[in-house]
Amino acid sequence: MIKKRIIIIGSNGMLGQSLTTHFMFKQDVELMCASFEDESYFENLSYRKIDISSSKDVKSLIKDFCPDVIINSAAYTNVDGCETEKELSWLINVTGVENIVKYGRTCDAHLIHISSDYIFDGNNGPYIETEIPNPISHYGKEKLAGENVIKSGRIKHTIVRTNVLYGATQFGRPDFVKWVYDSLSEKKTIRIVKDQINNPTYIDDLSSAVSKIIEFNKEGIYNVGGSEILSRLDFTYKIADYFKLDNSLITPIVTSDLNQPAQRPLNSGLINLKAETELNYHPLSIEKTLFLMKRSLIKN
Repeated sequence: MIKKRIIIIGSNGMLGQSLTTHFMFKQDVELMCASFEDESYFENLSYRKIDISSSKDVKSLIKDFCPDVIINSAAYTNVDGCETEKELSWLINVTGVENIVKYGRTCDAHLIHISSDYIFDGNNGPYIETEIPNPISHYGKEKLAGENVIKSGRIKHTIVRTNVLYGATQFGRPDFVKWVYDSLSEKKTIRIVKDQINNPTYIDDLSSAVSKIIEFNKEGIYNVGGSEILSRLDFTYKIADYFKLDNSLITPIVTSDLNQPAQRPLNSGLINLKAETELNYHPLSIEKTLFLMKRSLIKN
């Protein structure tokens, strides 16, 4: 059996953990994990500590493993942090992508890069793949710059745009669902915006879409979002209702009430039609994903 050699960059991140779990048991895959931490969160897997802003690190990783596929799920995703740490976030979100493109093309690898709906201004969502980007935050500008580096980089590539990732992970900070569940379980009042519209994406659905991109050898840009477009407030109510938590603890606010450093695209979200038709992508309902997350939430 000829195995496909796959590198997951950012394997210790939220999405990276889902991707690693998805690919680690496949018999036709030889997997290499890479992330910024000293050690992998997964035992008995090939792992390399990497700083993607370091040309030397990226060159060594790709040259040594010679991958068929590189999945880049690494990013500086603190949207407000990008406004105050512009140099650091640019090194990760843009310079890091430049390094992956530069050395990935030397071994003719297929780069699958995770991007964001933050490349849009959020005035006329939900968006299809061909809409003209207009980022309104530094994070959005960096994600768009990363996309442009890839498009002009003479490397086989697929750009996957997604939004509001959630799902159970064993390590790292809690996702939005766990934060809501824990807060309401502890009878804490939470303030949730009612004017941000998107389609929250279950990380295991996204990992399955990435797997289909590899299986079908697809290139280009794909939107991969959740099945339901709704406000962040309505998403929170769904979580509270599913777990029978007190939704009177949820206080509706608008985004401007938060006085955040970075602007958010408000009327956003991604239309999945291309992924549905070309990748056979069928995201689960929010209720189904909450059912799948229930065990990990309640035991903790």
